Amino acid sequence: MKKIEKRMNLIKVNGFTKDEEKQYDCPVCKDLEYIIQGNVARDCKCKEAKNYKRILDKSGITKAFMKKRLSNFNTNAKPKVIIKAKKMAEDYVENYNNLQNEKHNSIAFLGQVGSGKTHLSIAIGNELMKQNIAVLYMQYREAIIALKQNIMDEAYYQKEIAKYKNAKVLLIDDLYKGKISATDNNIMFEIINYRYLKGAPIIISSEYTTEQLLSFDEAIGSRIIEMCRGRIIEFDGIKLNHRLAL
Repeated sequence: MKKIEKRMNLIKVNGFTKDEEKQYDCPVCKDLEYIIQGNVARDCKCKEAKNYKRILDKSGITKAFMKKRLSNFNTNAKPKVIIKAKKMAEDYVENYNNLQNEKHNSIAFLGQVGSGKTHLSIAIGNELMKQNIAVLYMQYREAIIALKQNIMDEAYYQKEIAKYKNAKVLLIDDLYKGKISATDNNIMFEIINYRYLKGAPIIISSEYTTEQLLSFDEAIGSRIIEMCRGRIIEFDGIKLNHRLAL
């Protein structure tokens, strides 16, 4: 408690307190990640989001994650589907809290390589993080390989897969990238089915269409489609690949 009291002590400087001089990411707890009520300290709602940010900091994608915003997703002179996708992403962020009372509270960007699926997905996550809503980034190929390599270590495997099952919001980037095995499907079913039953939202980007997701595994694909119903964009056509633009 002495450390807490020392941290919370306000020092007057030129008529202003230290708290008044500093801008905090979380004004509720002043970045302590806990709130003092009498002699009891309880976790602030920002703690979970900051914990996930620390995970992202260790993932090696922090700079790319932080730079991908809805504001810098360019739709100038772009096809209507690109404009529609950005609008859907903006609406999802704006209405996220209300959506949590609904069964269909997720969002998916599917199809053509280079169409901006990852940018939009990560931009949504970035905006939610700014609202202190915890988002866990799952780079599909890397995550699935790591889980498979440790599947025989039951304690470690359960600890690792629990992160993806229990995340407030799970962002799955490049779902089914690479060769797909039965083990891949078993792991993904465990994650998706758990979140489906709990009503926990997912944000998904994948090169594959809804029809292709169903062909890989109908149980997984149908759950994803139901979770994202009303918020699925499918990009079709090589013309949408911005990497090939002159």
